[in-house]
Amino acid sequence: MKSTIQSVKGTREFYPEQMALRNFIYGKVRSAAQAFGYQEWDAPFIETIDLYAAKSGEELVKKQSFTFEDRGGDLVTLRPELTPSLARMIAAKQGELVFPVRWWSFGPFWRYEQPQKGRTREFFQWNVDMLGVNSPEADAELIAVGATFLRSVGLSPERALIYVNNRRLMDSEFDALEIPLEKRLDVSNLVDRRTKMESAKWDAYALDLGLNQKQLDGLKDILGNFELWKKSDELVRLFAALEALGVKDYVKFDPNIMRGLLYYTGTVFEAFDVTGSLKRAIFGGGRYDNLLADVGGQPLSGVGFAMGDVVIGIILQEAGLVPEFNPSPAQVLVTVFDEKLWMQSIALAAELRESGLSVMVFPEPTKLPKQFKFADKMKMKAALVLGPDEVEKGLVVVKNLGNGEQVQVQREAVLSAIQKIL
Repeated sequence: MKSTIQSVKGTREFYPEQMALRNFIYGKVRSAAQAFGYQEWDAPFIETIDLYAAKSGEELVKKQSFTFEDRGGDLVTLRPELTPSLARMIAAKQGELVFPVRWWSFGPFWRYEQPQKGRTREFFQWNVDMLGVNSPEADAELIAVGATFLRSVGLSPERALIYVNNRRLMDSEFDALEIPLEKRLDVSNLVDRRTKMESAKWDAYALDLGLNQKQLDGLKDILGNFELWKKSDELVRLFAALEALGVKDYVKFDPNIMRGLLYYTGTVFEAFDVTGSLKRAIFGGGRYDNLLADVGGQPLSGVGFAMGDVVIGIILQEAGLVPEFNPSPAQVLVTVFDEKLWMQSIALAAELRESGLSVMVFPEPTKLPKQFKFADKMKMKAALVLGPDEVEKGLVVVKNLGNGEQVQVQREAVLSAIQKIL
């Protein structure tokens, strides 16, 4: 028996039901972004590896990118993230764009990672950015876009929260602990690993990095102080703006949030499902001040976040928040009585489509019960029958597939009869 060719490891196949979920997420992110005036854009799916070497970490470039040599001998990669492309495209037209720029995108990305629950090698990602403004109020707007999405899909603050921190606040606290600048990246990574390690092992790891006991104790005090945000003017303004935006109930301060170690410079935030089984972030982002420098642009501050479709898709399914799958976009089936009347059925369907209905014609003349059964399986609302008697008298039989009732109506009254069923 011939073996079936398998899909590439880590990629995804979108049968209609999976495609419906993807489109549901796309519709919600589109609505959330456009409600705040953000414009949709996109970038090439293939980029030169140099673009990421300039801005991203070595692990992303050397270990996680799908990199290959094209026929011209250039080293290119399937895009693993969007921020470097954003930087290049903004820099290319920096003198022409109207700032602040508010852009959003939803498209495919690829990373060579170990596939597991919540992580695939091929995924879709929502990116939202505002460039040209440097203020806590701008940061709050981006957080509000994310909160608006969470609310729109039915995730309440009891189910999903956005945790916020500030890199400048943490740096000032590290200064007070006299943690050397050259150790800041290691300490930030240390904080990021805290929830993933046993307490004793985490302490030992901290001391191995070169922290002394006083610094370790001080660091623990910082990470346990959830009122620390009040020492930051930026965060005080941020939370005031979030309250005005009507989303403060979705946001909590957490000094343990230390994402984007290589490029975030101010506000940082991550959203999590606080009740579900999946512990991965729903989305994350923050303030960056050095976006364009490595691609030849002038200094420009920005704030943005990204959300993959895999984690949010699992969460929505587990929470029962995905709309019921509809097997067909057509709610009406026009049956085919026999070969002689086939064209009559096709013409009737065409008339109804002109009126704005989605209508399917059964693809061949066969027994009517079989056609009705098909319509039931496709969860259609109505089926139409054009038999010889109906054609002769200018009538159409309209069957309500929900209760089985059927009526004979004049052809010009078909639309009205269908609308009563829908």
